[in-house]
Amino acid sequence: MKAWEIVPNSTSLDGLIPAQRPEPKPGPRDVVVRMRAASLNYRDHAIITGKYRYPLDHNTIPCSDGAGEVVAVGPSVTRFKPGDRTVSTFFQVWIDGLPPKNRKALGAPLDGTLAEFVSLDEDGWVPMPPSLTFEEAATLSCAGPTAWNALMNAGAPIKPGNTVLCLGTGGVSMFALQFARAAGARVIVTSSSDEKIARARSLGAVAGVNYKTHLEWQKEVLSLTDGQGVDCVIENGGIATLQRSFQCVGWGGKVALIGVLGGAQGSANPHDLMFKLASLHGIGVGSRASLEQLIQAIEVNRIKPIIDKVFPLDHADDAFRLQSSGGYFGKIVVTM
Repeated sequence: MKAWEIVPNSTSLDGLIPAQRPEPKPGPRDVVVRMRAASLNYRDHAIITGKYRYPLDHNTIPCSDGAGEVVAVGPSVTRFKPGDRTVSTFFQVWIDGLPPKNRKALGAPLDGTLAEFVSLDEDGWVPMPPSLTFEEAATLSCAGPTAWNALMNAGAPIKPGNTVLCLGTGGVSMFALQFARAAGARVIVTSSSDEKIARARSLGAVAGVNYKTHLEWQKEVLSLTDGQGVDCVIENGGIATLQRSFQCVGWGGKVALIGVLGGAQGSANPHDLMFKLASLHGIGVGSRASLEQLIQAIEVNRIKPIIDKVFPLDHADDAFRLQSSGGYFGKIVVTM
């Protein structure tokens, strides 16, 4: 079968190479899926460019997110049958509750979804939402639970009338915008692009702040909330932006730390949180149960994931080059 691999010690996109692998055969509890689509996350780019916290020690198929059709199951499988449409879960296997210590993620250290066939334990798949295409469903596994847990499961759940601040317009932020709007909340976005802000507003954001033209963007956010601050910050910059997010959060609000895109330089004083009775939450994607919860929300609210561009499998390297450029909005998808 066709696949792509990341070579050990890769430090650039040149470390992503096309490969041939044997088609997998199911073990007793395994489900083999003919993949139809996979999507990219920032984590995948970090692994290829040598910026991920856990280096690879063997050739590894990238990507954690994918959707496809079941073609074979092991004799002990009860949850799926051939012909079922499924979505991969990020962790193998974390079903619910506190994460197990031995959980492992697709794309590193486990082989991921950028291949024509993938075999996983039956508990590492969920039924695909009937209302979505394969391309749309393939965006859910990582960014979806990250946004869902940040809004609904960390601290107080977002409720109607709350205000959510989404930093950037990538996959997690756009899922957070859609889930927050479905919950009746107001959403503010930040971006370096007025065009991306306009697109976010067309999806329901009430306002946007260009952090290139407003260097102290936290003041603009406070102004947009009449000085009250927001109830939740989707914080993906890490230490580089964390102090500003602390200033943006309102009384009793929460900052959900979901990424470190801003690099390692910066500082953050937590006193703002203390005086506001606010909280900081680390979000590490989520369990299978959280993916199943957000799928229910997608079905009820008829939410459609935001896809910027779709590439064929033979041009998956071009998909990663687009991701590296930063010139995309929402998710990038590869079809098989």
